[in-house]
Amino acid sequence: MEAMNPRTEPRCRTLSIHVVTWNVASAAPPPDLSDLLQLSNLNLNLDIYVIGLQELNCGIMSLLSDTAFEDPWSSYFMDVLSPLSFVKVSSVRMQGLLLLIFAKYQHLPFIQVLSTKSTPTGLFGYWGNKGGVNIFLKLYGYYVSIINCHLPPHMANNDQRLEHFDRILEMQNFEAQDIPNILDHDLILWFGDMNFRIEDFGLHFVRESVRNQRYSDLWEKDQLSIAKRHDPLLREFQEGSLLFPPTYKFDKNSNNYDTSEKKRKPAWTDRILWRLKRQSQTNSHTPALPAPFALSLRSYVSHMVYTVSDHKPVTCTFDLELKPLVSVPLIALLPEVPCTMESDMLISYSLTTDFLSSPWDWIGLYKVGLRHINDYVSYVWVRDNQVSFSDRLNQVYINISDIPETEDPFLLFYYSNNLHSVVGISKPFKIQPFSFLEEDPLDEAQPQI
Repeated sequence: MEAMNPRTEPRCRTLSIHVVTWNVASAAPPPDLSDLLQLSNLNLNLDIYVIGLQELNCGIMSLLSDTAFEDPWSSYFMDVLSPLSFVKVSSVRMQGLLLLIFAKYQHLPFIQVLSTKSTPTGLFGYWGNKGGVNIFLKLYGYYVSIINCHLPPHMANNDQRLEHFDRILEMQNFEAQDIPNILDHDLILWFGDMNFRIEDFGLHFVRESVRNQRYSDLWEKDQLSIAKRHDPLLREFQEGSLLFPPTYKFDKNSNNYDTSEKKRKPAWTDRILWRLKRQSQTNSHTPALPAPFALSLRSYVSHMVYTVSDHKPVTCTFDLELKPLVSVPLIALLPEVPCTMESDMLISYSLTTDFLSSPWDWIGLYKVGLRHINDYVSYVWVRDNQVSFSDRLNQVYINISDIPETEDPFLLFYYSNNLHSVVGISKPFKIQPFSFLEEDPLDEAQPQI
């Protein structure tokens, strides 16, 4: 079994990441989310989806149902993305807040989910109707924190919004000794319904500016833009230019701004920010080296086509250029080839020298197009059904009676109990339904050449 030499210098690679934020106002998923997910834009060639929703239906019956089953939004995204080779990597929910991460399965051995966290800030910090949810992971060896938030509403509560922003940031500490503080992470993606409003300007001026697409007239009075001018830490978070209409507040099932008695001013409440770790200063006599970890913005847009909520969704597409700190999977998996339904499936796998295996590690068999890690057809514990093992090569088998007869291709995943992550993936392969010797019309076996 061949594997990449760990000493080989890894090349830089680019990952395309699509970030979605949407306050769905308790609505069910609409029939078509192709525009939101950019499914028709084949030039994007996306690697990762990061999806943050706010105000999911969190009534008692809905929460009880979602505890036993996937919520409708998660199920929808899995159904749409799994045929495109995306697997749900992780999710975290706090009442109406939901954060989902999907990645193409080829990346799974290089994505380690380290922690998920919920930080309630509503009702003196005890209620989760406001606050933030976080997924913290290692991506090709780099620390990445992803936060979806919902901050307090209303024009007068700007100071409270900023306090909640700081509180969510302060609460992102981790118990493990070897995990750095969030401000030392290589990348923070922070987005959600931040509820910042446009100050001073009257309703008529704001609506006329929006109607004539004079968005720059409104930027200087945007509360988040004002806060960034005065707060050094907030200033470190970058944002693309607001070249799309304010995303709040609309009459539901229309593209008309609020026509109720309150007639709320349009505002860019739904935002996507990012922060890269500060690069250490190079010596003035030493030529600067290319950054091994850089983020570039490809698009920052709203999607006016969706009308099920009083908010419009906002998306960002990024290119993340990195030099992998981890370029070889911890486990190399190889199914027996050819594999048929006539005998148990023999699986060979090898471990890198720095991988600590556990009796609770397992190898799962999946159909190509799986939705998430629990979507296995069959599995085996690595210490069960063991045929042989050595320092370099291990072999186990999966009982063929557990495998359905199908022409669909399969994959093998190795799941590490210690790392709570997939650490090895096989190439796609097929299990032949049966094999036979060709026979002549007289039922006499032909000699094999």
